[in-house]
Amino acid sequence: MANSSDNVKGLVLAVSSSVFIGSSFIIKKKGLQKAGNAGNRAASGGHAYLYEPWWWMGMITMIVGEIANFAAYAFAPAILVTPLGALSIIFSAVLAHFILREKLHSFGKLGCALCMVGSTTIVLHAPHERNIHSVKEVWTLAIEPGFLSYTVAVVIAVCILIFWCVPRLGKTHMIIYVGICSLVGSLTVMGVKAVGIALKLSFEGINQFKFFETWFFTVLVLGCCLLQINYLNKALDTFNTAVVSPVYYVMFTTFTILASMIMFKEWDSQNASQIATELLGFFTILGGTFLLHKTKDMGSKPTEPNSPVVASPTLSYESFSRA
Repeated sequence: MANSSDNVKGLVLAVSSSVFIGSSFIIKKKGLQKAGNAGNRAASGGHAYLYEPWWWMGMITMIVGEIANFAAYAFAPAILVTPLGALSIIFSAVLAHFILREKLHSFGKLGCALCMVGSTTIVLHAPHERNIHSVKEVWTLAIEPGFLSYTVAVVIAVCILIFWCVPRLGKTHMIIYVGICSLVGSLTVMGVKAVGIALKLSFEGINQFKFFETWFFTVLVLGCCLLQINYLNKALDTFNTAVVSPVYYVMFTTFTILASMIMFKEWDSQNASQIATELLGFFTILGGTFLLHKTKDMGSKPTEPNSPVVASPTLSYESFSRA
């Protein structure tokens, strides 16, 4: 990886985020199991888990992980931070294997290994984070013709999906809901980077919240998050979570890296070999993620009729999609 202290900070925060978020699913599931033994299960509409300390520990752990993930975008480029979200699946799968006795199939282990190899490849070849001294610089990058064109294309595509495709195809084609979340998510991450940079600079003594641009990016993030919550919930309620998760991860990560490349021009300082290596690492992670999800039930015991169903985690920065 490039000799950049900011990249190192971003890497540590991103990995820490994955550890916390991966752990949170296991802790929350322990809480759900304990609550299910004492009252109505969550799958049956019960809310006994709200009185279970283990479940709340899991929620707190997840919040800590999301804060770390948010902070990571302030220090490192999206091409480094976003793909590392796959590590939370690995950590969750490994903990489930040893703590919950949910056996990890050999193909699942191969998926974990592929994600690790891909993540390491990206980390070793990640570009430098662009030096930004004011949120106004981010605004300047955001209103350049290239990124403005991307933003307009995303807005048009999302409007077509929401107003034409959803009423006609939403309940039968998962890609409609997931496409809305992924396209909007790429803009969300750009807004998160802007707000994260503003916070970092403000903590360093250079107040950025006196600028209109900081508040614009903050409102953008909140609005995009609400839109994603709505359509991600529709996707998860309509289709199999095990299918939604990897497809959403692939689309979200792809559009986020594309948006970051256009806005921050993170690959300008790299040669073709470095870019190709990063793309290879990215596709390796995608392969590992799909393999993990496709084989997640292999080798496990059949689910009993009254046992709770716990959705597998969805990846990406977005805390709203993991809740």
